[in-house]
Amino acid sequence: STLFPTRRSSDLQIVRKIYYFLLDTIQTILVVASFIMVLYAFVIQPNQVSGSSMYPTFKDKEYLLSNLLNVRFNKYTRGDVVVFHSPVEVDKLYIKRVMAIAGDAIMVNEGKVYLNGTELDESVYLDPSVLTYGGAFLGDGIERVVPDGFIFVMGDNRPNSSDSREWGFLDRSKVVGESLVRIFPFNKFHVIHNPYKDQKL
Repeated sequence: STLFPTRRSSDLQIVRKIYYFLLDTIQTILVVASFIMVLYAFVIQPNQVSGSSMYPTFKDKEYLLSNLLNVRFNKYTRGDVVVFHSPVEVDKLYIKRVMAIAGDAIMVNEGKVYLNGTELDESVYLDPSVLTYGGAFLGDGIERVVPDGFIFVMGDNRPNSSDSREWGFLDRSKVVGESLVRIFPFNKFHVIHNPYKDQKL
């Protein structure tokens, strides 16, 4: 007659343990999910490369991790790779390299890029055979000064990139993030370095 209540008490203890375990697990999942949502909204964000405008630096379908904080505090500069809302296809995100910032004078001439009157060394990310020509907005031999609140961007695949040479200066408010790391494919994991970070241009 004493076995039933003892078994029942034991069963209740097991149920309580399962209940508290599930409760702790759900709380942990909610905390982690909240943390990830905050990171995604304010700190970092994954972006997929679509197209070949940044080839060979980045290829189609690769995934990058972008830093949102630098953009919020206007910390990006020449040489940074940024993701932004396209000024010509509003529903799309573009990825390009910042070539000039507010106050810079930029020009393309005879296949070369000139920044503030000096030829820009792009050998770190471009093959020497790549030539840069002007477009509808920045024609060959024409120098333009970037106004406040704007930047000038180009894709690394110069012959096949829709960028500032065609549609003009990019409003900084359209920039979403600065690309920091290539995270996929996993065998091509790579930290994205700014070739001009330590140079005075």
